[in-house]
Amino acid sequence: MEWHSAIKGFQAYLKLEKSLADNSIESYSRDIEKLFQFADTQSTQLKPETISLSDLRQFIAWVNELGMIPSSQARILSGIKAFYKYLLMEDIIKTDPSELLESPRIQRKLPDTLSYQDINRLIAAIDLSKPEGARNKAILETLYGSGLRVSELTELKLSNLYLDIEFIKVTGKGSKERLVPIGAEAIKALKIWIEQVRVHTAIKKGEEDIVFLNRRGTRLSRVYIFLLIKELAARIGLNKAISPHTFRHSFATHLVEGGADLRAVQEMLGHESITTTEIYTHLDREYLKSTISQFHPRS
Repeated sequence: MEWHSAIKGFQAYLKLEKSLADNSIESYSRDIEKLFQFADTQSTQLKPETISLSDLRQFIAWVNELGMIPSSQARILSGIKAFYKYLLMEDIIKTDPSELLESPRIQRKLPDTLSYQDINRLIAAIDLSKPEGARNKAILETLYGSGLRVSELTELKLSNLYLDIEFIKVTGKGSKERLVPIGAEAIKALKIWIEQVRVHTAIKKGEEDIVFLNRRGTRLSRVYIFLLIKELAARIGLNKAISPHTFRHSFATHLVEGGADLRAVQEMLGHESITTTEIYTHLDREYLKSTISQFHPRS
């Protein structure tokens, strides 16, 4: 089977059978394109159905030589496994060569978080005398108040706000929807933006349902949110590299430290696996360890 045909079929499978979002399909496709590039460098004519476990191990070594970090290698491996699962389902192969392929060991890095005081200082640094000030405050309050990913924030719709019952509906990875509670401060900021400022914006066709708009009446880019947070951090002299994701980490960390059930936090964050959410228990343990070190007489 030719590589281009295999990749095209794989893309159709991801879209029609797995119902993945376009971004996810592109990401998986890039992983298989890398395998194709590797196969093209080999002296033997490697086809999708002739690649062996040994070939795949050589491919991982090749990717490593390119300088890719273990987490990127693990993501590529995930794409390769999905590809061979598809080939197996289609009877293009009889055995899956990726089945015994081991993922590289990833040292899980604890995410940076902000203290509640730092979050208050960042929000207080917003210039509310400007029209975009009300919007920017609503952005930060929503990021911290509901733990959204930046892409979820930029795609947030008016029709998915249920502020009277303190919930918002979020479309996450793989186009999966979830209901997330939203706090009083975020609701207050959203209402000010929507009812007092956004109503005066000339909105472009097709963007009428998007919550956060720029001056031209189109949805904000993720880059804008990054730059906004970077600017506010510089304004208050915060010597820490932060991003929109830092608010998401802070949301989860503060919940876990406050005693929230881990399954509830998993649901709010939209994590597929509880293992992903467990990183916040590690953060909590680090806090407990530092407390013991500081105050226990035997430490």
